[in-house]
Amino acid sequence: MAVTATAAVLASAPSASTSAGTGHAYRGSVVTDVTTAATFDLAAGEIPENITANPDGSVTLSMLGSCAVCERTHGPELMRISASGERTVLVTGQVGAAISGNARGSDGTVYYALWAPGNVDRNGVYKLRADGTPQRVAALPADSGPNGLAVDAAGRTLYIADSLRGTIWSVPVSGGSATPWLTDPALAPVPTEALPIGANGLRFHNGALWISNFNKGTLLRNPVTATGTAGPIRQVAGGLPNIDDLSFLTPRSDVVFAAQNGSSSNNGPDRVVVIYPNGTYKPVLTSADGLASPSATAVRGDRLYLTDGGVPEPHDPKMQTARINFPALLAGGAH
Repeated sequence: MAVTATAAVLASAPSASTSAGTGHAYRGSVVTDVTTAATFDLAAGEIPENITANPDGSVTLSMLGSCAVCERTHGPELMRISASGERTVLVTGQVGAAISGNARGSDGTVYYALWAPGNVDRNGVYKLRADGTPQRVAALPADSGPNGLAVDAAGRTLYIADSLRGTIWSVPVSGGSATPWLTDPALAPVPTEALPIGANGLRFHNGALWISNFNKGTLLRNPVTATGTAGPIRQVAGGLPNIDDLSFLTPRSDVVFAAQNGSSSNNGPDRVVVIYPNGTYKPVLTSADGLASPSATAVRGDRLYLTDGGVPEPHDPKMQTARINFPALLAGGAH
């Protein structure tokens, strides 16, 4: 049953790196006005992992709950925060599982990935029915790691990034047997890493699936052919350790905002980078802006949303918002 609690959105002053003045002071900055829009309780398992920005101004957040890194004993949650700050828990999972990716279908249906290690009866992808109750859309093997989700432009096919098997699964949005759509070494994890996570973030964009590989630090593009099969996979960018979830500047632009969740495994920086179509990239937010295990980004208009898991001390899980400076962004590389 959904549990609703009303809470005002907690706002803070802009971070130190962006708070010195307004207007002309921001002309060279791609992202400005960084603000904490909501804070969470890590001790209660409120560890934000993924975010979807909805047309009505709300956001849908995945909360990890219990996870190997965080060693918590709380169930995961799927939460909606309205534009006014009202928080509604849509789903609560069992302790030991994690709600990882979430996505919104073209008809407004909410989908989420439930990563239940070793549990074939629960591992897989779910959707919320019209009455708000969850329904499993696709079961996945007990040794798979469902993470990022994406729905194709037609709203007919759901794609699932498997972080453990180096696979992208596909299933009709109406439900059924999940099919390995693509299995490739480029999607596989690195077994020797502290967190062996391969394919992670997933977006359907401009006729292709865009995939981040957490361990290999790569952003990949895989076109979907006219028959629905996988075309040739291509690396868009590399050298981005612990790249997590990603989003696009607009539905037509191939400019990407990606989170680098370095402090989740002490393997690289905590930052948000903008990646241009030619593969060049630059950081636009860092730990100096309050980032703490940033895991996902979302864009609505000129607003950038991002989730921070708050894994390192002093444990500061939150959702941040910022403003995108379009002239500075587009001056920074090919677009």
